[in-house]
Amino acid sequence: MHVLNGGGVLDAIRRDIVSGALQPGTRVTEAFLSERYGVSRVPVREALRGLEGEGFVVSRPNVGSRIAEIPFDEADDLFAVRESLEIATARRAAVRARTLFDGDAPPSDWWRVRRALGAVLDDGDAAVDRDELDLLVDLNERFHLLVAELSGSSTLATLLVQLSRKIEWLYALDTSSRGKRLWPDHRRILAAIDAGDVDQAAERMGRHVRESRIGYAARSSSDRAAELRTAGPTA
Repeated sequence: MHVLNGGGVLDAIRRDIVSGALQPGTRVTEAFLSERYGVSRVPVREALRGLEGEGFVVSRPNVGSRIAEIPFDEADDLFAVRESLEIATARRAAVRARTLFDGDAPPSDWWRVRRALGAVLDDGDAAVDRDELDLLVDLNERFHLLVAELSGSSTLATLLVQLSRKIEWLYALDTSSRGKRLWPDHRRILAAIDAGDVDQAAERMGRHVRESRIGYAARSSSDRAAELRTAGPTA
């Protein structure tokens, strides 16, 4: 049983939903969650309202609450939006990296974020070597959010944060089959950004996100997966 203060209940429930500990369609009661997280029903009730607003929980009067299930078409739309956002962040990050080659001083936060990205990649490589693939869910999210931070665009970063939790929820459902294979993409993406190669950074990021999208689609619609393979990454 987790023991939390009231403020951490929503984050803890969301984390368990994203990680798959609480599966889509699972009925959750205030009593069950109160015991699971070691808190009273009041913060649980507030957390459920918040999670309902975020789309992670569905509640109905006289029926109770269940972990939400994302319809396939909505999930595909989320991936499409993410694809466009991530291509944009990779492009902007590579443009900023060019200042290092042009002899200009790098942005003040550049090296802090770049060191954090290096640490995430090292942790992910170690997790793959140990076959601890469940760790890749959080590491994958951190990598993409750090690239957005490296882009210097607060607007793109904010949009990606808003999408990231649901996207990582979808990613978590497919980590065992695709996470290990796709993890090495991150070093190739970052190498293109470091080199200031705008087109290559965008192409590698787009292909990476598209592969995740295809993998998710293949579980529900082979026709859609084939269509995405033919279409290629978003321009």
